[in-house]
Amino acid sequence: MIAENLTAVENKISAACQRAGRRRENVTLIAVSKTKPEVMIEEAYGVGQRDFGENKVQELIRKRDLLPKDIRWHLIGHLQTNKVRTAIDKTCLIHSVDSLHLAEIISKEAVKKGCTVSVLVEVNVAGEDTKFGVTPEETIGLVESMAALPNLKIEGLMTIAPFVNNPEENRPVFSKLKQLSVDIAMKNINNVSMRVLSMGMTNDYEVAIEEGSTMVRVGTGVFGERDYTARQ
Repeated sequence: MIAENLTAVENKISAACQRAGRRRENVTLIAVSKTKPEVMIEEAYGVGQRDFGENKVQELIRKRDLLPKDIRWHLIGHLQTNKVRTAIDKTCLIHSVDSLHLAEIISKEAVKKGCTVSVLVEVNVAGEDTKFGVTPEETIGLVESMAALPNLKIEGLMTIAPFVNNPEENRPVFSKLKQLSVDIAMKNINNVSMRVLSMGMTNDYEVAIEEGSTMVRVGTGVFGERDYTARQ
């Protein structure tokens, strides 16, 4: 099932890239494996998938210890400050930095460990009360402040769009994040790259790609419905 699902997702990504006049290699598929058992990740790995996304630090570390070492683990969920120390050298990219306080703690722990941590700034484009992230208006100021922190590399922006029945409803959300990334890139801030736009999930990733997404986070589309009773 997973192999077939990945093929279907790949076909949709390729078609969206073609519609947008983009190169397929410029979009990374992150298979969101939160709550999924290792055997399902191994099946996806077996057909070539290498980027996987987890919400919880503990689950990411457990799976990382059990699975092939060339997997690229993305932390896509909210990062609590008390989990920073254990997370920063276990993930290739933290998608969810939403405050200067969190960025400062990541920087401090990275200096202690002698590593550089790649991060994205999470933007709550739609202004949903239930979502983490800074407002679009706060984003540039946060990026400028984070840019001065040692051992931190700002790679781009991330957003979680509203869940909608019609993916077209999220097009303005994706378009706004893309424009924000362009505005930041034009400032040529040291230590800031806007090469990554992490936006688009199972129900709307095709629209996100058409609007410039470089990373799509697809869970249900790859693994099926999540089992929230699974071990965390």
